[in-house]
Amino acid sequence: MDIDLFDFDLPQHLIAQTPSLKRDESRLLAINNDNKTYEDKIFHDIVDYLKPGDVLVRNNTKVIPARLFGHKEQTNAHVEVLLLHQIQGDVWECLCGNAKPIKVGSVIDFKDGLLKAKCLEVKEEGIRIMEFIYDGIFMEILNEIGNMPLPPYIKKQCEDNDRYQTVYAKILGSAAAPTAGFHFTDELFDKIKKMGVTVVDVTLHIGLGTFKPVKEKDVDNHKMHTEHYEMSQETADILNKAKEENRRIIAIGTTSTRTLESVMQKHHKFVECKEDTAIFIKPGYEFKAIDCLITNFHLPKSTLIMLVSALMGREFTLEVYKHAIEKQYRFFSFGDSMFIYGNKKN
Repeated sequence: MDIDLFDFDLPQHLIAQTPSLKRDESRLLAINNDNKTYEDKIFHDIVDYLKPGDVLVRNNTKVIPARLFGHKEQTNAHVEVLLLHQIQGDVWECLCGNAKPIKVGSVIDFKDGLLKAKCLEVKEEGIRIMEFIYDGIFMEILNEIGNMPLPPYIKKQCEDNDRYQTVYAKILGSAAAPTAGFHFTDELFDKIKKMGVTVVDVTLHIGLGTFKPVKEKDVDNHKMHTEHYEMSQETADILNKAKEENRRIIAIGTTSTRTLESVMQKHHKFVECKEDTAIFIKPGYEFKAIDCLITNFHLPKSTLIMLVSALMGREFTLEVYKHAIEKQYRFFSFGDSMFIYGNKKN
């Protein structure tokens, strides 16, 4: 598939720079995937499209202040480091800006010796394996000197870092937020649960697999980066029972989707697990786990719009995006939302 099949013109002013004043008052495009129709709503209207017996699956990963600015000790060259994945102890996989000068043995100083990192291994595409050196508690130091890893299209830091977290963020370790969950409040979850909808958590720590751009002309040549996910036995049991009873499983976000589909693809049922995934969901993929999806509006030519296209069909996806642009929906991390629903099983 040619990457240009997933391109569209997006006016720059529709890229949301700040979150909505109230989480659940962002806009919602409710999309009936059975009859290919859609309605313009407000996010809290999502209760009108849920029903008793549905299972909502959310990614409870918590973003760490993973962006660090420092300098190379040997040359004083400026270096930006993004923590992607904790390998073991103080050893992390990192994405380095200005990576070329960072070779095995290079030492980066981030705050007058408060935190340093030594390069242990050089990998492709700016990836480095780094060992962090410090006194004290690592996460406390990160909270003191690190920055929230906002996407590059967001031009300034949040006034409140909690707005780049979901209200259910719990497990530290993510280099980006599962942004589809930004629209939920605790009060909205209470209302949803009282309707008879079950809410369960999975964990996928977001890294390059989610936000790495596609550079290949032929989409099929794109290689996804590995991300770590976990599912509890309790969640697995609830999801398996929902499948048996033909009830809808609704993923909040593409990362929840990739977790559920990875487990089902590997085990053919939901199981307790702690594993890694490099699943690439694109048109032609047959969904085995989810029935519906809550997600934001994504970048042109991204793996995320390809995932949505796999669920809705490419042409219908582009039609929906055209409508969203015409109606001035806000795009990307702090933008508005869509709910892709249906009663038919995918």
